[in-house]
Amino acid sequence: MTDTADTESKPRNPIARVLMGVLIFQLGIGGLLILGDMQGLRLPSFGPDAPRLTEPVRPGDQRRTFRPDRDRPVTQPARDPGELPNRLVLTQTDGTTYRLEGEISAGDADRLAGLITQADPRPDTLILQSPGGSVQDALALGRVIRREGISTQMLAGEFCYSACPYLLASGTTRTIDTQASVGVHQHYFGQNTFLPAAFAVEDIQRGQAEVMTYLDEMGIDPLVMQHALSTPPDEIYVLLPEELETYGFIQKSE
Repeated sequence: MTDTADTESKPRNPIARVLMGVLIFQLGIGGLLILGDMQGLRLPSFGPDAPRLTEPVRPGDQRRTFRPDRDRPVTQPARDPGELPNRLVLTQTDGTTYRLEGEISAGDADRLAGLITQADPRPDTLILQSPGGSVQDALALGRVIRREGISTQMLAGEFCYSACPYLLASGTTRTIDTQASVGVHQHYFGQNTFLPAAFAVEDIQRGQAEVMTYLDEMGIDPLVMQHALSTPPDEIYVLLPEELETYGFIQKSE
């Protein structure tokens, strides 16, 4: 016979707690989406409008407006990216160190997997800079990077936003300069009409569960998703160095 008291006293798996929280959140979002489609409403923004990325980030003030074609972080860049390519580009910089930068476009995972595995010399470090893009491609390419035993790196003043942190997470070791900018937000699912909105909830839940499972595989605390889920797609939540440490992107200080 099962001891109910003992069963209830056992702590729940942290991943299960996160998934349950996301489920409740996504159901609420799904209801708002359907209501918005039926009545022509726009989802409300939570809190005041965020300032531009050119404004310094401070603890508790980390949400910034985000337009990839316009916004850049305030930190002094180690290298001016200019106009980033509209899909990922792999460029050798020095020996086995390569740059991987640009938007993450559909099909980039398959294309870059071939380039990375066939590169001579084989990459052992990827320096990242990207405004984000296709989540599915970021997850698929991230698994290739981890399988190949490649490290990831962020340089001072450079940025990794939206889906890019999933590539960053894939490194066997991760080096992030304190002046680099790493940010997360809700993933955008496009314009909704009544029927897509009604069915989108299941896809959103499945997608977020896949993202959290991936982060757990990479040794990242899935609770980082609490910041992503509370930040609209047209804003970005910039993670502070101490948060990057807390969530496992970088090694904790002794």
